[in-house]
Amino acid sequence: MPHFDKTKPEEETSCERIQRHSDELGARVRARGVATKYPMADPMTLRSFSLGEVAEILGVSGSYLRQLSIDGLGPKPELGTAGRRSYTLRQINLLRAYLADTRPKEALKFWPRRREGEKLQIISVVAGPASTTTSFYLAQGLALQGFRVLAIDLDPIGSLSEMFGYYSNTMPIHHGSMYAALSYHDDRSSMSSVIQSTHFYGLDLVPGTFELSRFEDESTRRFHSENLRFPDASIRMVSALKEVEPDYDIVVIHCGLGSFLTAAAYEAATGILVTVRPQWRKIASTAMSLKLFAWFVSLIRNAGRPVNHDFTKYLVTRHNPRDVEEQEIVASLRDCVGDDLLTATVWESDAIRQAADKGRSLYELSVGEVGRSAYDRAMESLNSVNAEIRDIISEVWGRPRRP
Repeated sequence: MPHFDKTKPEEETSCERIQRHSDELGARVRARGVATKYPMADPMTLRSFSLGEVAEILGVSGSYLRQLSIDGLGPKPELGTAGRRSYTLRQINLLRAYLADTRPKEALKFWPRRREGEKLQIISVVAGPASTTTSFYLAQGLALQGFRVLAIDLDPIGSLSEMFGYYSNTMPIHHGSMYAALSYHDDRSSMSSVIQSTHFYGLDLVPGTFELSRFEDESTRRFHSENLRFPDASIRMVSALKEVEPDYDIVVIHCGLGSFLTAAAYEAATGILVTVRPQWRKIASTAMSLKLFAWFVSLIRNAGRPVNHDFTKYLVTRHNPRDVEEQEIVASLRDCVGDDLLTATVWESDAIRQAADKGRSLYELSVGEVGRSAYDRAMESLNSVNAEIRDIISEVWGRPRRP
């Protein structure tokens, strides 16, 4: 831990003292490896991945990758102590492109980005238990698999944005969220102007800011001033996403609690993901959320616009697979929604909590930072969920499922 100067001026106003506290706390946070960004300018970085991790991500053997490196083929990996090879995420994507080119029969496996005729997949994650964490890991997991991903935070307090290091909820940021691209005013911005890069290569973000609450207020006034005619928030969302459609394969929308923004996310979506925690009181909350979902969709349909989703799936999250009552609840959910319930579940995990405490995702940490056993269990759970969602997307695109 670096030394921080605790001396303070003899004459210090309360404002100066608070600013000093802010500077000192920020320095301590950064010293612990938790970087912050937007409006603060400390960039987050992503670790490199070991040769073994890359082999698992790509579905090839470590010896094959090692030989490629020895032969000077593909991107040149970083060499660490004892000649250990590692790759950045950017290099992993270069490796994907190389393998897709040299092994054309397996091109889709290595380079899964959508082809001509395959529509942009827009997955709206309904506000609910662990929906923020789910959006976070889904976006990162898909980026690790080689997709071009855009994450959109529709939460005015920026809960998803904060996970990416964008602390946009504490500052009066102007035109830094979807508000700018959806605005009813003449100063409406282009969609590309509100997209921010993240430390994950191939993954961009539209942060959530307080301006989203302003959009809800404006939409409500329009709704009541026009004889309860559903406003064009949804049309604006669809149009905004079309502006950047060529740049991405998948969009993950983290829905907040706002009515009109949520309805817009539902109309724009090609797929809906509902998170469910296996506790009866949480199931009751989910049931109410579904009623609200149905109401939003009915408003859109009453406005003369059809709403057709390629899929609606339920994901059990924070699941203890050894708990008998939770097992019964999951069985009851499957009896109710059938195949719409994903087979994979996200397990209750100390490793995921520890990663969150560090301001990171589990994908960003090495095994030693949370412990091998907890790390492996959590990664197995997360990867299984993301793989199942990827298979659903592939099916929508008309591709064969992965073996």
